Amino acid sequence: MKHFARWGLTMPATIAVVVLLIVPVAITIAATFAEPKGIFAPYVTFFSSGFRRAVLYRTLEVALVTTAISLTVGFITAYVIAQMPGRAKSIMIIAAVFPLLTGVVVRSFAWLIILGKNGILNAMLISTGIVSEPLSMLYTEGSVIVAMVYLFVPLMILTLVGVLEGIPRDLIDAAASLGARPLRTFFQVILPLATPGLIVGAVLVFTGSFTSYATPQLLGGEKQMMMGTFLYQRAMVTFDWVGASTIAAIMVVLTLGVVLIMSRIARRLNPMAV
Repeated sequence: MKHFARWGLTMPATIAVVVLLIVPVAITIAATFAEPKGIFAPYVTFFSSGFRRAVLYRTLEVALVTTAISLTVGFITAYVIAQMPGRAKSIMIIAAVFPLLTGVVVRSFAWLIILGKNGILNAMLISTGIVSEPLSMLYTEGSVIVAMVYLFVPLMILTLVGVLEGIPRDLIDAAASLGARPLRTFFQVILPLATPGLIVGAVLVFTGSFTSYATPQLLGGEKQMMMGTFLYQRAMVTFDWVGASTIAAIMVVLTLGVVLIMSRIARRLNPMAV
C-alpha cells in the first residue's frame, strides 16, 4: 500500500516531466536522424563548417569562462555573507537578490548603456584622461562575458550561502586546533563540504550561459554569435528546422556531458557530495 501511495504521489510530476520535457527533446533529436541524405548528415554538415564550429567553440568558451568567474566571485561573496551576523547577512542577501527582480533583457540593456561608445564607462575614462577617444567595448566576447557574470553571480551566491552556513564551525575550529593553516583548512575542510553547492551553482551558470539568447544577441550581435542566437536564426529567419534541431541536439549533449564531468569532479573532491 505504501509503495502504491508513493507512486501515486510522484506519478503526476513524472508524467509532466515526460510530456513537457523528455518527449519534446526526443522529438527534436529524432528529427535530425530522418534526413534522406543519411542518418548523421546534419551533424556532418554542422561540423564540416568552419563558421559553425567557431560558433560552438565561442559558446563553450564564454560559458566556461562565465562559470569560472561566477564560481570565484560567488564563492568569495557567499563566504563573506555566511560569516556575517543575522541582520547584516539578511541585508547582503537582499542586495545580492535585488538584480534578479529585473528581467534579463532589462539588465542586458543596462550594459548597453554602460559599455557603449557614449556610455557611462567611456565617459568616465575620457573625463579622467585615461583614454582620449571612446573604446569599442560592445559586440565583443568580453562584453558578453561581463554581462553573463552579472546575470548569474546572484544565483551562485544564493546557492552557496546556504551550503556554507551549513558547515559546522566546530570543524573549522578543530582543524585550526590541530595545526591546520587557513589555506589548508579551506582546501581540506571547507571546499569538500561546499562541493554540492559548487556543483549545483556551476551547472546552473553553465547551462544558463551556454543556452542564453537575449544577452549574446544584444551585446554580441552577429560578430559574436553564440549557439542560442544561431539556433534562433536557423529556426525563425531561414526556417531550417532540421538545422535548428541539430543545433539543439548538440547543445543538449554537450550540456549533459559537462554536467557529468562536473559530477565526476565533485566525487573526487567529496565522495559523499553526489
